[in-house]
Amino acid sequence: MMKADFLVNKKNTKGLLFIILFRVSQFFTKNLILKIIGLPIRVFYKFFVEWVLGIEIPDTTCVGEGFKVLHGQGLVVNNNALIGKYVTLRHNTTIGNSKSGGKSPVIGDNVVVGANTVIIGEINIGENSIVGAGSVVIKDVPPNSIVVGNPARVVKKNN
Repeated sequence: MMKADFLVNKKNTKGLLFIILFRVSQFFTKNLILKIIGLPIRVFYKFFVEWVLGIEIPDTTCVGEGFKVLHGQGLVVNNNALIGKYVTLRHNTTIGNSKSGGKSPVIGDNVVVGANTVIIGEINIGENSIVGAGSVVIKDVPPNSIVVGNPARVVKKNN
């Protein structure tokens, strides 16, 4: 998993720093013993990634390999969101539930999310899709689609 993360972030210093810290901290969430041993690492992760890098992605979030964060500032992801393989997220993006305790989005594999995007609610973003910058996604996105707008709508289907 780390190899794929390194490959997609090799020219992205901030993204590479984030993904290394995320994967190391995530390792220490697997069971109670690791949580106790890794407490200092998890505290450092939370402080450094949230307060210095401005990225709020809890280390308990399920994120697939090849995850890429571009710029990252203002990026907020609910810990119940599921993020597939080879997903790219840009700055000022929010992925979460639409009401407290509600379900969060499932982002499929090979999805690219533009800057200043909001993806909320119990929805699925289909694989190989692109969510345009500034979009507000509140409904499912079919696979192989390009969506834009507020609310987001499909403007193109790729085969």
